[in-house]
Amino acid sequence: MRHRLRYMQPTATPKLYFENSVGRLLEHPEGFVIFQYRPGKRQLSDLQALLTHTRNLLVRNDWHRMLGDQRQMAPFTEEESAWIVDYWLDASRQRPGGLRGAILLADDAFARLSMDQVMHEAKASVLSYRFFDAEDKAVAWLREVA
Repeated sequence: MRHRLRYMQPTATPKLYFENSVGRLLEHPEGFVIFQYRPGKRQLSDLQALLTHTRNLLVRNDWHRMLGDQRQMAPFTEEESAWIVDYWLDASRQRPGGLRGAILLADDAFARLSMDQVMHEAKASVLSYRFFDAEDKAVAWLREVA
């Protein structure tokens, strides 16, 4: 089953910024990044590339909001979890004001557990996030935190 993000306004069409075997990054015209995971195993270097491009896109546009679509995501490996906590979510590496993330929950229960573990380990992160089971609710929340 393929998940596609649908948006309420036909003029709000996200534009592809980057993609690789791990997922896709889209620029949403309302000022946030859409990060869509692909299913299956990942290479750490591909995950690192996608997250690095995510940070670059946020900085380039001076954005602080992100929609993380994890519905097709496989569980993080221990190596991926450690890298995410140490490099992606580390507060010293984040921009002032932090990041707001709306996360669409993974279909896979083990992927959801691995995400919970990463967020638990990253207590000092400047990422404020909420989990959603519906994309319209996630987008509505991102609009509220604009």
